[in-house]
Amino acid sequence: MLTGLLRRDLAQMLFGARRGGAVLPILFFLSVAMLYPFAIGPDAPLLARTGGGVIWVAALLAAILPLDRLVEPDIELGMFDQWALRGISEEWVIALRVLAHWLSFGPPLMLAAVPASALLGLSSEALRIVELGLLAGTPGLAALGVTVAAITAGLRGGAALSGLLVIPLAVPLLIFGAGSLSTGGEGGVALTGAVSLVLLAIAPFAGGAAVRAGRD
Repeated sequence: MLTGLLRRDLAQMLFGARRGGAVLPILFFLSVAMLYPFAIGPDAPLLARTGGGVIWVAALLAAILPLDRLVEPDIELGMFDQWALRGISEEWVIALRVLAHWLSFGPPLMLAAVPASALLGLSSEALRIVELGLLAGTPGLAALGVTVAAITAGLRGGAALSGLLVIPLAVPLLIFGAGSLSTGGEGGVALTGAVSLVLLAIAPFAGGAAVRAGRD
């Protein structure tokens, strides 16, 4: 049953017609990478110094795009009540939603980072660190996004509010992820992974409690 629920969530996020599925975040991510060099001019050293941070900011903004359809539609349709009747707790649903959300945008963003790094003039070593950082940090972005989406579900203007909440809460991930480029390596990636693990541990319980509170 849990496997079927994961397949359902992943299919909706990858191929959902409402917001372009997983295509729109990737296009947004690449658009930022393409426009940034035009904004600062043809300064290759500056592009190389700041390109990693731009990739991280673009990844955060791309992860925010689908927040309004992560939890709220299922609450409106009463799906959480049906899952509860079948013995699936809200914590399990949220945990599977985090996994599906990450699979829908994390690996595609890591692939898109390759052409983005070429546009930004990053070296192969910088690209390696960026990819490691995204691998460590995007699960935390997924956990944070689903948790905030559950907390703001049903609120007036919840989509805009969730974006405003995610951005400051994601600052530690951005600091350690982008900072790993300036420090030269794996220390920042390890700290990024540690923050992600904390967010992954908290998300099912915080998100599940928020869904129950909203239903009550």
